[in-house]
Amino acid sequence: MRISSLLAIAAVLTGSLVAAAPVYAADPSCHFLPVANSATDLRHARSVGVIYSENTLNTIEYLEQYHAVAVKGAKNPQLDSRISSAFVKSSEPTMAIDWLMGSLQKEFASVKVYDNLDAVVQAHPDVVVMLDSYSRLVSKRNPQVQARFLAKFYDSDLQYIGQAEGSREKQMPSLWVQGKAAPEIAAQINQQTELQVTALKQFDTSLKALVSAGDVAQVATKLGDLATH
Repeated sequence: MRISSLLAIAAVLTGSLVAAAPVYAADPSCHFLPVANSATDLRHARSVGVIYSENTLNTIEYLEQYHAVAVKGAKNPQLDSRISSAFVKSSEPTMAIDWLMGSLQKEFASVKVYDNLDAVVQAHPDVVVMLDSYSRLVSKRNPQVQARFLAKFYDSDLQYIGQAEGSREKQMPSLWVQGKAAPEIAAQINQQTELQVTALKQFDTSLKALVSAGDVAQVATKLGDLATH
């Protein structure tokens, strides 16, 4: 690859440093009281109120900034279109959130996002979900790509029910190598998207298992009731 193309890639990667990766908060549910586990099970018919964690809000802001740099870099005629497209696609700010919300909507009859905990409590949904997401993409100083997705479920009294999660991380090889072909560089950048999708699919599997466990518990309860009559 030509020096001019490498400089164009460097401009994108250096520009992405402006979008500083958010610091991950290990306990996104710190505002919930540490009460006993809920006996509530998750059924498809239940209404769900969703609130975003601080991690999620910070990650969306970070991805918006990263994406803006990628879009700007795509206008550079010296940057191969395959590389610029990979940067733009992998940093789509709402891709993960749209996927996570879509997953919840497939499992539950009613899903609505609320601005904060007070709002969701006042709305009285059957189940409250704290949706936590964290992404970190490649930059000139950061070769580590990360994607973490977590949904913690609580009943209407904010007692813990269970959680669904998916996560992946990978050390990316350096893009700053003269002689590396554009298709190879684009393929490396596309791994960011693939990593996020893999983590999201893992989340889906975890969510289905959690909901299925609730359905099984519900059937077992009904059979137990019948046995006592």
